[in-house]
Amino acid sequence: MRPRYFPLALCASLLCLCRSYTLRSSVSWVVSSNDVDVEDADLSEEAAPALLVDGAGLWKANVFGDRLETPGLREQVEPESGEAAQLSSRLFSYPLEKVKKSGGSSFPPPHQETARTARYIAHYSDWGHLATISTQDKIRGVPFGNIFSVSDGPLDNSTGVIYFYVTPMDNTVTDLKSNPYASLTFSEAEGDFCRQMVYDPEDPRCARLTLTGKMVEVAPEELAFAKEAMFSRHPVMAKWPVGHKWFFLKMDLIQVWLQDWIGGVSVIPLEEYFKATPF
Repeated sequence: MRPRYFPLALCASLLCLCRSYTLRSSVSWVVSSNDVDVEDADLSEEAAPALLVDGAGLWKANVFGDRLETPGLREQVEPESGEAAQLSSRLFSYPLEKVKKSGGSSFPPPHQETARTARYIAHYSDWGHLATISTQDKIRGVPFGNIFSVSDGPLDNSTGVIYFYVTPMDNTVTDLKSNPYASLTFSEAEGDFCRQMVYDPEDPRCARLTLTGKMVEVAPEELAFAKEAMFSRHPVMAKWPVGHKWFFLKMDLIQVWLQDWIGGVSVIPLEEYFKATPF
């Protein structure tokens, strides 16, 4: 081959290699050369995320109509239509190994078991959003939210009581000195369930739990357990600088609020909440 034709041959080779991909919003959707023409498929922004399937080592979650399909979860699976299977087999989503695994049970309890669902979320959540009434000058008296690492016990011992490891240097701790009441919110979107089911975090089926109560310092007789609860789940905390004067708080609950399905919310009696188990 003459040298002057080499660049043209190289470009032609690259084009041949790339013809099996289409780029949509900077995401490559793999298309087999043996499948039907990609132009025949509906790969709009609305349709593409709904066709997430398993090839080899990829998880599957298909959305057609009101049914969301993932075997063994909250809803029964309906057989995939031939047309849907043909189209969805040409698309891919996130590898399963990159999705966070919950510490114990892989999937949440049935949505009808509200107390158990609340305990499940409280136990397997590693962090939550704490809302206080601010004492900061520019926003004094209005809500202020902050993220905190939390634990209701080691992975094999759930108490339902939420523990915190905090420093007086934190604005939230300053707020709590003025008003000790706060609300702590968790989302099931932290784990893998909502992602596998292709639920938006605001979808009612992607459960949300808000615990409201009084934040109190952990008593000396409870410190050993609070330390085990926090450090077993967040081991880096044991190495945080002592100069920040870290100490343990817990929330004495006054309300458990849960939305885990369509059609309203549940305010779970404290007795039922503490009687339930997440396991």
